[in-house]
Amino acid sequence: MTANKAYHFGRGTIAVLLLGSALPAIAQSTAPASAQQPAAPSLPPVNGGTIKSINVTGSQRLEPDTVRSYIQLRAGGPYTTESLDQAIRDLFETELFTDVQIRDDNGNLTIEVKENPVINRIILEGNKRLKEDKINKEIKLAPRQIFTRSKVRADVARIVELYRRQGRFAANVEPKMVMLDQNRVDIVYEISEGPKSKVQQINILGNEKFSDGKLRGEMATKQARITRLLSSGSSYDPDKLAYDQAKLRQFYLTNGYADFRVVSAVAELTPDKKDFILTYVIEEGERYKFGDVSVESELRDYKPQAEKLAIKKGNFYNAKLVEDTVDSLTEAAGLFGYAFAEVNPEFDRDKESKTMNLVIKVSDAPRVYVERIDINGNTNTQDKVVRREFRVAEGDAFNSFQVKRSSDRIQSLGFFQEKLEIEQKQGSAPDRIILEANVEEQSTGELQLSAGFSSIERFIINASIRQRNFRGKGQELRASVNYSTFSKSVELGFTEPYLFDKNIALGGDIFRRDYNSFNFVNNSRNTTYQQLTTGFQVRVGVPLTEFWSFAGRYGLSLDDVTLDRQQFFFNGQCDPLLAGRFLCDAIGKRTTSSIGYSLVFDNLNNRLRPSAGQRAVFSQDFAGLGGSVKYLRTRFDADKYWKVLGNFIFSVGFEAGYVLPFGSDRGAGVDKVRLTDRFFLGEPEMRGFDIRGVGPRVQRQRYDITTGKLVTDRNQITDDALGGRAYYKGRLELEIPLGSGAKSLGIRPSVFMDVGSVFGVRRPNLTTLANFTDPSDNRIKFQCRNTTTGATTFATLQTPTSPPSATNQYTVCPTTTTPFAPFNEQFFGDTWKPRLSVGFGFNWKSPFGPFRIDIAKALLKQPGDDTKLFTFNVGTQF
Repeated sequence: MTANKAYHFGRGTIAVLLLGSALPAIAQSTAPASAQQPAAPSLPPVNGGTIKSINVTGSQRLEPDTVRSYIQLRAGGPYTTESLDQAIRDLFETELFTDVQIRDDNGNLTIEVKENPVINRIILEGNKRLKEDKINKEIKLAPRQIFTRSKVRADVARIVELYRRQGRFAANVEPKMVMLDQNRVDIVYEISEGPKSKVQQINILGNEKFSDGKLRGEMATKQARITRLLSSGSSYDPDKLAYDQAKLRQFYLTNGYADFRVVSAVAELTPDKKDFILTYVIEEGERYKFGDVSVESELRDYKPQAEKLAIKKGNFYNAKLVEDTVDSLTEAAGLFGYAFAEVNPEFDRDKESKTMNLVIKVSDAPRVYVERIDINGNTNTQDKVVRREFRVAEGDAFNSFQVKRSSDRIQSLGFFQEKLEIEQKQGSAPDRIILEANVEEQSTGELQLSAGFSSIERFIINASIRQRNFRGKGQELRASVNYSTFSKSVELGFTEPYLFDKNIALGGDIFRRDYNSFNFVNNSRNTTYQQLTTGFQVRVGVPLTEFWSFAGRYGLSLDDVTLDRQQFFFNGQCDPLLAGRFLCDAIGKRTTSSIGYSLVFDNLNNRLRPSAGQRAVFSQDFAGLGGSVKYLRTRFDADKYWKVLGNFIFSVGFEAGYVLPFGSDRGAGVDKVRLTDRFFLGEPEMRGFDIRGVGPRVQRQRYDITTGKLVTDRNQITDDALGGRAYYKGRLELEIPLGSGAKSLGIRPSVFMDVGSVFGVRRPNLTTLANFTDPSDNRIKFQCRNTTTGATTFATLQTPTSPPSATNQYTVCPTTTTPFAPFNEQFFGDTWKPRLSVGFGFNWKSPFGPFRIDIAKALLKQPGDDTKLFTFNVGTQF
């Protein structure tokens, strides 16, 4: 068997060389030498014969019958030198063996094999930029698998590709094999990551109409400059080459250059093999204008007029405008029920006159009817919850607007993942269509146990449970307990959106709220009045049209407003010198029995995260059906959203309100509308101002006897917000889109402008320095109040032993009295004039609750307003 011997030895040599090329370094070897190099067969050559038997030796994991199944030789059949060679090739091609020999003993064939080792473990070394979990997802070899050279080479290629996707084209992976006992190996991938490859230069050749800088600005790839150290746009990515070519083509086509083309795009490594130089060769061609524009419609009752299109004869050609026009005509055809109508533009280019004639053809199609509505993916939500949001029913004529509206309404439920689309499929006949809503449910139950810190509420503890899709019927059940330094509350609520499967919403709330108002003294918060409210509210809502709805409500609440008796009372009575007359007028118990309604217009595309549409609410509440409070509260609130400049979301908001009181006058200097029923404005509604920092207020300035002046340090002035009967507030905001990673984390930055005011309160009775002026000598002195009778006198003057100045004198009250230092109250801010602030901030839907940061600067303010540059809230939402 000379031929067989020669073939076997050559094959074994090839195996060793391939193994060496894939695994160039053998760190350790415990296998016998014969495993590293095949032995030459000792039998003489034969010309062939009949196979008597086939024996297999050397196999450990594989059964002999399995080895025999890989070859064509069979006992009782003939064999030749060529068939033995083929058998060896077949066994090597399985990649299960490192060595194969076939010996012949007068027709008794012996196949001696050495199996490939089993992988003990995979080891990665040198990877810093890519974590092991990302690499392990890509490689195919794994522990307890059989080692093969081809799989190692494939894994090396995959790892290199991972680094290339990150722009590291200098990355190199060197595989190594460590031999172990029991025919096992460790595979070690030694990784040299190398630096990130940058785009050093972008060359553009052939451009005459636009500068290099203008064209580079249209590309996603940017040149590496020191100003882009933190940007990933300058990293080289071969996938961006095609994208940038498309961007260039889009730019030229939207500017009238219909003949534009990219001749070539080449990426070359720099001489140091670290960065790339990109070179684009382009042909701009001539600039075209629109010529004759016409629309030919084969549909019976849909005949669009070319005069009403955005494309006008004589304007420069714009491919994007043509595309948008085709989309609008297709959508308009869908409004008439033609779901499968095709709109195709046909161009007639006149190179001599440089005009582009356009004929838009709307092909004939049958009017389509909805054959069936299929809903898939709703494992918890009942079918009827999704179906009742459809604006079309089975058997109705197809209407693209109603289908889009259905998608928006289903998305607004908040039960499913974003980007829901209703697919349109051909039905059983040309005029039948199947609508298929493929939903992906998301968690609708919320259990929140959180603690946080807020610039408004200081330390916060919140515990709440909420199920927005209770029992899969779309019902909402909620309960919450909130505790902070200045507010505590317990609330229970339930809403049934479809009562008895009718489009009638019914809901109710029971609540108890304990709110502590505060002012600032010496830059620290000081609790003023406490408001304890207990009550309930019942709500009902019905739709009037697709976008209009009506909601009615009735509420009953008991308010108890109190002041700290130790701090603000004297001899059992609220003391204006301690609390201020406006706070003394606010205390007491009252019952509010109110009935109200809201008229709502809402065509937002998503009520949770709107990006288009508008919402307007007009509401009124009348208090006076019994109880001790009588007023009519009117409010208007409107918001509108647009998508601009791609994925930017621009929104405008406006709201206003007024409280009209009923009943008899409560006395001079006392407003008919109680303090707790008024409107307040400030953080967080109006950024750039402190909480209740806008509008009417009373400031109390202490009079310094030793200097004879009022204290002007704002931190030492007591500031009490009074609120107002009327208010208005406007908002302009631009939400800035981020990448998919930041979006998935719920991060939404924005820039904004807020404007507003609150006003319309009766001027309160104030305590001034005149109340502390002794008429006997017209000197400002301490008031001395007898602790038993309450009688008030003025303090006597006493010359100090070491006065601050020679003209000053101290005032002294008798020991049986309580001294009251002189102060002066001023009334500010009761004006309709606007306050204005601008700033930026971002929302983050963090794992521990909503997080909001705002930095805003007040540009317009009025005397007395409290401004604030930086605010944040963590762990709760207001």
